Amino acid sequence: MTNLKIRPISNDEYPILEDFLYNSIFLPPGEELLPREIIFEPEIFIYIKDFGGKDDCCVVAELEGKIVGAAWTRIIPAYGNIDDKTPELAISVLPNWRGHGIGSKMMKNLFELLRERGYEQTLLSVQKNNPAVRFYERLGYDIVGERVDHANHEDYLMVKEL
Repeated sequence: MTNLKIRPISNDEYPILEDFLYNSIFLPPGEELLPREIIFEPEIFIYIKDFGGKDDCCVVAELEGKIVGAAWTRIIPAYGNIDDKTPELAISVLPNWRGHGIGSKMMKNLFELLRERGYEQTLLSVQKNNPAVRFYERLGYDIVGERVDHANHEDYLMVKEL
């Protein structure tokens, strides 16, 4: 994918975060797709509501003029929040583009932006049975706790030092 471009999101692209938020929801094999409206539940919508504040950071993956991935962080009172200095991560790559290294490239770019902004770490919450746990571990995230989310899923809380 020589024509893959990782870049910061532009203000006029913020509305696409709705699609990426929906696609970031993990569904174990065999579970039915959730209705798209689920993203508007307050516990989920907080990840993109009024995006663009001083602590918000996002990169997108663009391929042939189409955005196929997004990785973003915010300091919000959501599942993984541990303090007011650690941004929480969300990432999504459109289904047809998963498994091509796009997520890793976005994450490395996002980590660099976070370092430039002076952040010391980032965190995320991920369901224990989500195969992405291994992806996050490869990127340097460590499991620091366990929680039960609003839908009663068992999650790992993972932190990466920047």
